Amino acid sequence: MADDSEMQERGAVCWAHGRTLGNIEVRSSELLSHLTAKRATNITMPCDFVYSGKYRHGAHRWWCRTHQSHWGTKSDLAALQSSNEIVCANHSQLMNYEVDPFSVYLDNYAEAGIWCSLPAALSTFEIKPRPPKIHVHLRDTPESCKCVDADFAAISAVYSTRHGLFSNDEIVRVDITPPAAFDFVCGLEAHQKMGCIECSYCKHPHLDLGEFGKTPHRKHFCANCGRDSTWSKGPIISTPLLPLHDRTVTHLTCLLPDRSLNLDDYKGHSYTVWASTPAIVWTASRPQEYGIHVHVHDGNERVIDDTFGEVILNGKPLMREELLQAMIDRAIV
Repeated sequence: MADDSEMQERGAVCWAHGRTLGNIEVRSSELLSHLTAKRATNITMPCDFVYSGKYRHGAHRWWCRTHQSHWGTKSDLAALQSSNEIVCANHSQLMNYEVDPFSVYLDNYAEAGIWCSLPAALSTFEIKPRPPKIHVHLRDTPESCKCVDADFAAISAVYSTRHGLFSNDEIVRVDITPPAAFDFVCGLEAHQKMGCIECSYCKHPHLDLGEFGKTPHRKHFCANCGRDSTWSKGPIISTPLLPLHDRTVTHLTCLLPDRSLNLDDYKGHSYTVWASTPAIVWTASRPQEYGIHVHVHDGNERVIDDTFGEVILNGKPLMREELLQAMIDRAIV
């Protein structure tokens, strides 16, 4: 097994859909050497093993941080004899990665907002299902235009150590991938009990995904070292996004805008409609607007780009909860 090496200047994050655990930071120089493109989707990636103690019967076991699987069972040893290759049981799982993801230096902007971007709920255009993305908007001053307003496959939120998000002061960034952002926003919407527990062995912040990201629980399996000896005081869903959210969302109150829009007044125009979702990061000095976001186009010109408390279509008000569910149903996770 290769020894773990120090993270070099070149960094990356990787993720897969449908997981229950997440360990997204790529730190092995051997694994980094295989990431030859800036980004890739639905590819196979090499295993990245670390020692994770022993099985109950005393045999040594190893943990693959890439594919979230132990290695060292009798079947693993038998496979090694025939193939002479050490691979975990999940080595064929399709993965995604981003080398040097876009970094948001939160202290450098007067206003930073980070959301989970989902497919639209309604549109005059075809809405194709897609994986979630990470939407970022940044302003240099509160009054200035956005200097960044775009979707990204994954990002790193870099913060000052004065925030003290984790017990390890050397951690100054939180990597945000689509599965983590999606489950976090769904947890906020469902008012789930969330927290952020660190592994009792390696002190790595723990990330629950998938089914583990929907149901609070006490026993937590570390995706970084493969040990299962960490217990929370009460049932929680653990995510490093929660301390980032709580320390950077300066206005937790969401404001329903006192604006209404009747889409029936825009016959012949194209439109796209989303339910607004709570921000993962929000450093603006004003409350978040929580309602229905609409784009209306007259040809190629966008004539409306705003969030409304009420939107009328075909004579009836749209229901935010129904719009949000349509967005979630179209998300590939």
